[in-house]
Amino acid sequence: MAVVSTPPLTAAAVANKSRIASIDIMRGLVIVLMLVDHVRERFYLHRQVSDPMDVDSTSPALFFTRLAAHLCAPTFVFLTGLSAWLYAHPSRGGARSPSGFLFKRGLFLVLLEVTLVNFSWAGSFGTFWLQVIWVIGLSMIALSLLVTLRYWMIGAIGFLIVFGHNLLTPITFEPGEFGYGLWTLLHDRGYLLDTETLRIKISYPLLPWIGVIALGYFAGPLYARTTDAAVRRRALVGLGLGCLALLLVLRGFNIYGETLPWVAGGTALQTAMSFVNFTKYPPSLDFLLLTLGVAFPLLAWFENGKSRLMDAMEVLGSAPMFFYILHLYVLLILYQTILATVGPNHGELFGVEHIWWIWMISAILTVVLYFPTRAFARFKHSTKMGWVKYF
Repeated sequence: MAVVSTPPLTAAAVANKSRIASIDIMRGLVIVLMLVDHVRERFYLHRQVSDPMDVDSTSPALFFTRLAAHLCAPTFVFLTGLSAWLYAHPSRGGARSPSGFLFKRGLFLVLLEVTLVNFSWAGSFGTFWLQVIWVIGLSMIALSLLVTLRYWMIGAIGFLIVFGHNLLTPITFEPGEFGYGLWTLLHDRGYLLDTETLRIKISYPLLPWIGVIALGYFAGPLYARTTDAAVRRRALVGLGLGCLALLLVLRGFNIYGETLPWVAGGTALQTAMSFVNFTKYPPSLDFLLLTLGVAFPLLAWFENGKSRLMDAMEVLGSAPMFFYILHLYVLLILYQTILATVGPNHGELFGVEHIWWIWMISAILTVVLYFPTRAFARFKHSTKMGWVKYF
């Protein structure tokens, strides 16, 4: 299950509109890609993919549809850290501590994950799947502690975690062993609890995401009011190209950064699929280099671009949590209605036959969901009710 939404650490209240539009556009783009992946989870689950994806059994169309969704979580978490810096350094007035802000919103996201989000997947409470909203919430709580450190220390911790956590891969614990629970929480995907009465599955181990949110905070000065826009765009493009160049070296020679080495396939396309087939749970260094390496130049491009499509993406990205909750329940109702009226056609599941249906359904839902999201965004940015800002 892919992801989801950044918390409402919007830069709109703390930066010039022309400078934060690119951030909302970027959020809007990854929200749409997230929607595609969740439509796949509903209507293409009979062609489920593994992690990493099995190149031999996964069709190229399904493989690259899933690969596109990989952009979502790293971008959301990075922008959460960046937005926390913007909150701490408003365009008007002096600096303020974001610690309390981060802590409260982090707890709110964890609460959302175990209530509204978990219920939306099956329409009932069974196994608790702790996924992206949960890990963003915990990352915010972790950042609420890190911001008490010196700025350079936050960056150093972020770099150390992102570039060093793959060294921890050989460390494993079996269920019942001392340390299993902590390690499942931090690094290895698995069941935190697996009993007859309660099952809790950690789908998004926390540690690497703390590194990503810390680096997002560390990158905040790129969007300071004193930073020239051209300098920022050049820096973003340089960061993106640097990430991709490092990825080519590390991955090309299978040096470091991914537990699964790439291999030559029967065709050039299969070889390319193997090369970009990275571990997401937890996100490997190569996974983060690819996704953030793509996200940084896009942020620079969106700052200059102007079109109706970008305007629409900006609207979606200005109320990401509302869109996230809304789309989950729309998909739940839609799927259950079709299943009840048409019946299953793949065992107990209902599914479409071709991947292009997933993209078509996603496009239609994007248009449909745009209008309530736009209405809520306008309400959120005009109301004085504090709880609304959480969405």
